[in-house]
Amino acid sequence: MVDAESNRETELKLAVSPDDMEKLRSSPAIAARASGAAATKALESTYFDTADRRLVGRLVTVRVRKVGDRYLQTVKGAPDPDGLGRAEWECPIDSPTPDLSRITDPEALDLLGPVSESELRPLFTTVVERTTQVVTLRQGEADGEEAAGIEVAFDRGDIRTPEGGSVPISEVELELQSGSPAALYDLALELAAVAPLRLDPRTKASRGYALADGQEEGVVKAGKLELDADTTVEGAIARIVRTCVNHMAANEAVSVKGEDPEGIHQMRVALRRLRSALALFRDFIPADQYGWLAGEVKWLAANLGPARDWDVFLTELLEPVREAFHRADGHGKPLQEDIDALAAAARAKRDRAYEAAREAILSERYTTMLLKVGAWVESRGWRAQRVSEHSARLFDPVEGLADHLLSRRAKKARRAGQGFADLSVTERHELRIALKKLRYAAEFFRSLHEDKPARRYIQQLAAFQDALGHLNDVATATRLLHELHDDGSRPAPGEPRAAGIVIGWHARGVADAEATLVGLWEGFAGAKPFWPKPDREE
Repeated sequence: MVDAESNRETELKLAVSPDDMEKLRSSPAIAARASGAAATKALESTYFDTADRRLVGRLVTVRVRKVGDRYLQTVKGAPDPDGLGRAEWECPIDSPTPDLSRITDPEALDLLGPVSESELRPLFTTVVERTTQVVTLRQGEADGEEAAGIEVAFDRGDIRTPEGGSVPISEVELELQSGSPAALYDLALELAAVAPLRLDPRTKASRGYALADGQEEGVVKAGKLELDADTTVEGAIARIVRTCVNHMAANEAVSVKGEDPEGIHQMRVALRRLRSALALFRDFIPADQYGWLAGEVKWLAANLGPARDWDVFLTELLEPVREAFHRADGHGKPLQEDIDALAAAARAKRDRAYEAAREAILSERYTTMLLKVGAWVESRGWRAQRVSEHSARLFDPVEGLADHLLSRRAKKARRAGQGFADLSVTERHELRIALKKLRYAAEFFRSLHEDKPARRYIQQLAAFQDALGHLNDVATATRLLHELHDDGSRPAPGEPRAAGIVIGWHARGVADAEATLVGLWEGFAGAKPFWPKPDREE
């Protein structure tokens, strides 16, 4: 009997068109670096789980792959928080069904938890024709790193369920055999110049589970970020930036589809978190690198922003007014028609904004941005700077710096809110931005402190930020209504009257909420920080 051997898989997955596969395979990026001949084989892999999906709930996958007349069992864990790798255990078995007795590694057994073979059932099967080619990126080709060996797998096929469902597979997997993970991104950038491709954060397993459970592409919210006392400053930069980028990429598919407004919203949240993280660590990032990163984030945010603005206008501002008038049982019917006309014009504007957002997400620039950011993180690109007080601290524990950065953000927010009751709409918007930056910093560093005080502080921040956000939405609505027909289209006769009703409706609501806002400000101003020994106020 051969027990499963532990290994770590480090790979990058790229979605490509089937028509571009041969072009990529024969490109100099692959052909000129090939080590030996390409190999093509058929792979049939069946994934197993319990009826209550206990394994996927533990972020574990179990599959049995048929290769010729042999069977290979693989257990995989969750992706590492610090990179592209994840643990896996492989071993040959004698049949197409799992043999968990071959798993003896304590780490693997802990991941699997209390599950027996009798509970496992096949959920879906991937049937793939895979062509593999090993390439070598030599020293100097990957940002000065030593030679990197990469297995490039061109996969075409589909995922099938026992009930007859299927989805196609057309992707290129880059798996690191030796060298720096940054080399994966360098090779992907070269391939992106040959044919259109996209980073795909979804594994075959995650797509298979969605198919088996009849799920659509879902919205993904930012998860809790984990740092510990041993995490260095540069380790924190890498993990925070990677988490923000992964959050954004995880919401691409639902955003492109355009049926759930939460998708674009979560992509924008990820961008704001990334922008906030870059600003937070700006002193540690070379100026030219920071300028490029900030510029790309600004470009993408500008392309996603209008879609989100029109979503908010339609769902949170116009719809409550429209429903109220339609509940009037025929009273004010002309006003109902005017509001319906306004809604139709706003939906048309939103549709155009979504098309612009889709074009940006599917663009070569977007893919290049993600790949370059990935390479920057994996190669620790910020080290390319002169030795200074800040660069020397990159290798210090982040814990002490985190408390300083939190104190600085809190101080700026309190200053921005002084005399809150007399602040203008613009000044309150600036306060909201300061609160948002503080909240993101608190979320980045909360795992370094006791959970309950941190959670309570962040919840208080979120409530105040959301209340101020409604003020900003009302102010934004006025701007949007002025832009409604900037394409030269003609408004319906009753649209101006409907627009006035919507703005007036919410302006009254803002006035009524003033006492609540003042109370939220006072609660924040008097809140005790959850981090110890905050810096003194200057």
